[in-house]
Amino acid sequence: MGNLRYTVLILVVFIQTKGFCQDITLFEQFNGRYDYLAIGNTLNQAENNLDGSFCETLPSSQASLNVDTTSTIVAAYLYWAGSGTGDMEVTLNTTDITADDTYTVDYIDPFQGVLTYFSCYADVTDQILTEGNIVYEFSNLDISETLTTITGYCTTRTNFAGWSLYVIYENGSLPLNQVNLFQGLEIINRNVQEKTIFLNNVNVLDNENAKIGFLAWEGDNALNYGESLSINGNLISNPPLNLVDNAFNGTNTFTNASDFYNCDLDVYGIENNIDIGDTQVEIKLTTGAIDPNTNTLRADLIIINNIITVLNSQLPDATITLDDYFVNCGNRTVDLEYTVFNTNSTDPLPANTPIAFYAEDQLIGQSETLASIAINASESGTITLQIPDDIPNEFLLTINVDDDGTGTGIVIEIIETNNTTTEVVTLIPLPEVQNLPPLNACDIGFNTAVYDLLQALDAIDASSYIGFSFFNSIENLQQNSNEILIPEAYQSSTTPETVFIRAETDVCFDIFQLVLLTENCPPHIPDGFSPNDDGYNDHFNIQGLYDIFDNHELLIYNRYGTLIFKGDNDLKWYGKANHGINHGHIVPSGTYFYVLHLNDPNFVSLAGWVYLNK
Repeated sequence: MGNLRYTVLILVVFIQTKGFCQDITLFEQFNGRYDYLAIGNTLNQAENNLDGSFCETLPSSQASLNVDTTSTIVAAYLYWAGSGTGDMEVTLNTTDITADDTYTVDYIDPFQGVLTYFSCYADVTDQILTEGNIVYEFSNLDISETLTTITGYCTTRTNFAGWSLYVIYENGSLPLNQVNLFQGLEIINRNVQEKTIFLNNVNVLDNENAKIGFLAWEGDNALNYGESLSINGNLISNPPLNLVDNAFNGTNTFTNASDFYNCDLDVYGIENNIDIGDTQVEIKLTTGAIDPNTNTLRADLIIINNIITVLNSQLPDATITLDDYFVNCGNRTVDLEYTVFNTNSTDPLPANTPIAFYAEDQLIGQSETLASIAINASESGTITLQIPDDIPNEFLLTINVDDDGTGTGIVIEIIETNNTTTEVVTLIPLPEVQNLPPLNACDIGFNTAVYDLLQALDAIDASSYIGFSFFNSIENLQQNSNEILIPEAYQSSTTPETVFIRAETDVCFDIFQLVLLTENCPPHIPDGFSPNDDGYNDHFNIQGLYDIFDNHELLIYNRYGTLIFKGDNDLKWYGKANHGINHGHIVPSGTYFYVLHLNDPNFVSLAGWVYLNK
């Protein structure tokens, strides 16, 4: 993670385009003693711009693969393209191939409207490893219906089809290279006459034999109006195949063929176009210019399918994984097992490469590799970290390899952005609080209710725990102090009230949160009372009313419907009238009628009778 930024990792494309496309991006990267070659052929009978006599494409075409016998094939990708939205089922020799993905681009012709072109690819590594160096025949790419039903392709002479096979191989005699295969589908034409592609974070340690390759479709040899291809501001060419003003012209660099009609397999040496230390490559393509003979704009339609670079790159590439971690109940230590890799590399990773450990971006530990880690090798390590008290119990653990503890690396690597791994760690002493269904109980007065807290255990799998205890606060639970001693008859005087349950396990405990809700329940109204001052049943004792429905109003009527008593939470009826002619006196024995307004939105008023017996 050195101060210099290297490595082909991201392809950023700045485009102004009319139509739909897929930006060319990094597809695969190979680091080591690797190189590539490509074969392929057209399915056009001739260059479509020169010969207007054909519209259909050929049923098949062939190409020979000749990989050096001392080399080992590591990957092979088949590409095919043509006019229309795509044919995903083709055949290579006798093997049926299904596309892994399909890309499309649109060209808006001023007279024919939208014309779509496609490219497919498939990983054919297993087939190429099995069949090896033979003649490959590509067939069953059928776009006949497209060309027949959409006449604009043949009218504009953009009817084409072709294929290519890319083979990445390893050879011990090669220098340590970085092979980067980028793919997608992008287009330049009369509407979009210029495209600039930036390959960022390129690491150029040695520009000897540096090269760049293109797979492009639909380029015409006869349409070289304003056409150019430049690298870092320098026009490049490969005469006699690819002239400086005709880069995409139906040629194949690998076979020196100029009859690869409306297809291009071109490779350019760029050792004079890049410098050691470069961290960016600018690719610029142009097309379109005024034809002096007709005084009209003419432009080639060029579709870029992939770009491949081969650069010498002898550097390590440190990555790290967290293999496992262990926490203990009541202890803010974490034991880590990790592995440092040097997989995506072209040079050993040196010993004593620093490793930094962060909790929520706070440095909490450091280590380093013990020995030099060879290419494609790894080294495992362990460390015990003490988590500071100001770090929450659930925190983001970040591990950086090639980090001296200040975010600075000491090793220059192929990729400087893959040195980090993260993991969310939860310390056992603070388990996550789990919510239980609330318990409800009737108010017995002054918002007080009695609960059987053991009922809450019905919602817990008790078989998973050793025992349970109840607490009024999370702090008491964590400290295991001030336990609720009689949970089966717990009196609550506030609502809502939260009670915490500590569920013990073999190694720690879980925490459950229980909400107690005290609620008003329907009052129980007796059918009689005897106000004779004997200390028993001396007033109209409505259970569940007083100090519960604080705003209630009680009205008592005699049998003639005359109001004789009006009471509230502070005035109970002891048989005396406080309204009417008997005001202040005990009323006679008999049946009286009541209306009880509870003045609670959850309850309606109640009415009935009560017998007063003196």
